[in-house]
Amino acid sequence: MNKNILHLLKIAQKENRLILGLMSGTSLDGLDVALCNFKGSGMHTEMQLLQFESMPYDEDFKQEIKTIFSKKNVELQKLTLLNAWVGLQHGKMVNNFLQKWNIKKEDVDIIASHGQTVYHAPKTLHGLSKFENATLQIGDGDHIAVTTRIITISDFRQKNIAAGAEGAPLAVYGDFILFSKAGEDRILLNIGGIANFTFLPGDINPSNILCTDVGPGNTIMDAYIQQYFSGKYFDENAAVALQGKIDESLLSALKAHQFFKSNFPKTTGPELFNLAYLLDAQQKSNTINLRTYDVMATLNKFSADMIVESISTLIKNKNIILYCSGGGIHNPLLMQNIKNQLPEISFKTTDDLNINPDAKEAILFALLANEALSGGETNFGKAAPSVSMGKVSFPN
Repeated sequence: MNKNILHLLKIAQKENRLILGLMSGTSLDGLDVALCNFKGSGMHTEMQLLQFESMPYDEDFKQEIKTIFSKKNVELQKLTLLNAWVGLQHGKMVNNFLQKWNIKKEDVDIIASHGQTVYHAPKTLHGLSKFENATLQIGDGDHIAVTTRIITISDFRQKNIAAGAEGAPLAVYGDFILFSKAGEDRILLNIGGIANFTFLPGDINPSNILCTDVGPGNTIMDAYIQQYFSGKYFDENAAVALQGKIDESLLSALKAHQFFKSNFPKTTGPELFNLAYLLDAQQKSNTINLRTYDVMATLNKFSADMIVESISTLIKNKNIILYCSGGGIHNPLLMQNIKNQLPEISFKTTDDLNINPDAKEAILFALLANEALSGGETNFGKAAPSVSMGKVSFPN
């Protein structure tokens, strides 16, 4: 037997597995690194977060990704080069993380890498009858494995699509396993570039789970800040939006898209919700000359309203607790705009479930790797295909 296969078998059979989860989101702010200890699998999973750090990208990295990020037409050579280069950079960042926290490489069983999404193309968005759902994450797993000398599992979204889903959101896999609680209906709301939620029924019945994207979280706001406020990548503490006023005409135009009328579950990305989408809404609402502060205030309210509209259908006649995570929870105006419209809901963060809300997505991919090794038998009902995800890359 190949020594790598034998090593992988031994890891799968261990009582505890140390897995390093990597997540790089559409905000392009940095690489989230979560070192997790796993025991068991499926609904018997026990997870402990041992160390977490969000390692910021330098300006060069951000600019390189922007040359291909969410663009229909890119230079093929650049895409090919960046696939290897991002994997190499992520591998180096993992090495720095391990060195900083005095973690021995031989103690880490697996790296679980999400990669960097550069294009998300569900059929509902591309509309080409010949083709089905597709998505592309770069950051080659072999380069991470060779650079770190640690077995790497990556490219998780492809199996989800191959099994008939849309590749996003994948949050349901971690949410159902880690956060379900008998007798308590929960919503796990994640506000990243795109906002999504998972409804977890208190009866723990997989057929009652719902996981879906709802629309933009931070993505248009971040893009707008980057275009009009040099050196800034997001609206820190909502400083810009708080100086503006909501324009109802623009807000109405932003909401007038068929995506918001389509049924759950659904998926989307910055391929739809971007500056071109904003410009189209401004042209239709005759708000091209609106102050930047007012545009930001309106975009903030837009994200909040679509989140509220999406989850409001679930909370009628239900006693639901809402747990939030993702970068959007640090935007005070966004969270206030949401809470103001849902006064009957108890708002918490995943901190209340002993999960760092900034680490949640990196933990998810560590969990998916754990399932690929030792689980894969959990039934997720209609919410997601019950499959093992990820491709294995060996260090040699």
